Amino acid sequence: MRSPTITLCDANLERLPQHVSGPGYNRRNLRSGVAHLSVGSFHRSHQAVYFDDLARRGEPDWGILGVGLRRPRLRTALSPQDGLYTVVTRGPDRDEARVVGAMTKYLFAPEDCAATREALADPRIALVTLTITAGAYEPAPSSPVLRYLVEALDRRRRAGHAPFTVLSCDNLPGNGDVARDALVTFAALHDERLAAWIERNVAFPNSMVDRITPQTTRADRTAVAREFGVLDRCPVVTEPYSQWVLEDRFCSRRPPLDLVGAQFVDDVTPYALMKTRLLNASHCAIGFLGSIAGLRRPDEAVADPVFRSYVECFMREEIAPLLPPVPAVDLDAYQRTLIERLGNARIGDDLSRLCRAGSSKIGSHVVPSIARARALGRGHARLTMAVAGWFHYLRGSDDRGRRLVPDDPLAARLQTAALRGGTDPRSLLFESGAFGTLAHDPGFVAELEDALVSIDRRGVRAAVAAFVPERRLVA
Repeated sequence: MRSPTITLCDANLERLPQHVSGPGYNRRNLRSGVAHLSVGSFHRSHQAVYFDDLARRGEPDWGILGVGLRRPRLRTALSPQDGLYTVVTRGPDRDEARVVGAMTKYLFAPEDCAATREALADPRIALVTLTITAGAYEPAPSSPVLRYLVEALDRRRRAGHAPFTVLSCDNLPGNGDVARDALVTFAALHDERLAAWIERNVAFPNSMVDRITPQTTRADRTAVAREFGVLDRCPVVTEPYSQWVLEDRFCSRRPPLDLVGAQFVDDVTPYALMKTRLLNASHCAIGFLGSIAGLRRPDEAVADPVFRSYVECFMREEIAPLLPPVPAVDLDAYQRTLIERLGNARIGDDLSRLCRAGSSKIGSHVVPSIARARALGRGHARLTMAVAGWFHYLRGSDDRGRRLVPDDPLAARLQTAALRGGTDPRSLLFESGAFGTLAHDPGFVAELEDALVSIDRRGVRAAVAAFVPERRLVA
């Protein structure tokens, strides 16, 4: 018999249904040792779960101060729930639910400016983690994120307190280096001595994070109430897989995240390249090509023998051979895991999310492999086909003439260039700014034009099938 539905809050934790895992620790004993800026779905499904696992192991010093930056609605949802929320792990066969209690307080910075500054300057905060997206690292004089961090570090410096470690969890190459350059440059706009102090004393570890987390829908909230008996205004649905690799470089107390599955390493680079060049590049490929074919979800693409075989060959033959050795990782097994993750039909992800901000993703995740392949004289036809998929997608319609709407900060001008160029890629190559010297490489330009012509004349599925050995196709 199903348990009665309860409203999620501290007072009801002891009434959680048996099939929902509660925090199991006294939340009043948690101390905020980490602050996180921009508390979105990914942070709540990923980093916050690791810190919740620490609390469950009896480590009370790593409660999370959540800082919202753009939308106040999460505060509206979390406040009545005392910062609690549900994480539903959606596997291929069944769901599991846990209530995360690691968030001790939530502040919405635009309306709680003084409290946010005070909290970040508190010497008990040893670590500040970030998921603020690439644009927020631009050191413009008006940048609110950089201003909060620099002001807090300045207050610590003046008070003689140790700085906090700044840990970027954004999906950027060398994300720690990016964060350091942004903060030092921003600080130098106001105080050269402060900038020098930050550069000498603050640690900015590079990191790699991975967990597929679609946007929560109303149907997800309804399902949490129906299936788990919990009324939750802001649950998160995610996949079983989770990975966090961190450079072991901290200037303050280091959270013992290795106790709960995270990896501390000397160099994150090979792990980050593995993830971005294999997973994120595959997202780009099936996102754009699958959308042109009229597909809507990654699992639909993986279920199609043409697209599945294309992605498998794409990773195994054109990307993996270019990667440096990754300590203690079997790249063949990792690729099989990626296919299984993409094929999880119950996760509810969609191709439109994978296509978002394509100008940034193609430049970061696909172009470097093409450039490396050309430098080594290796073939890269499937990688080129992924780029052709993006170029075709920007024209705004799929193979059946249905509308596609690019979601990209540069969408207007890129779409104009794509429509103007048609199967001639040169205009868009230069307009996007993502291709560097490849835009001037006649061999690459010719191969890309051939791929575009093939999609136009044959349709995307037939064009992709040309790069899949027939023995791999199953009717």
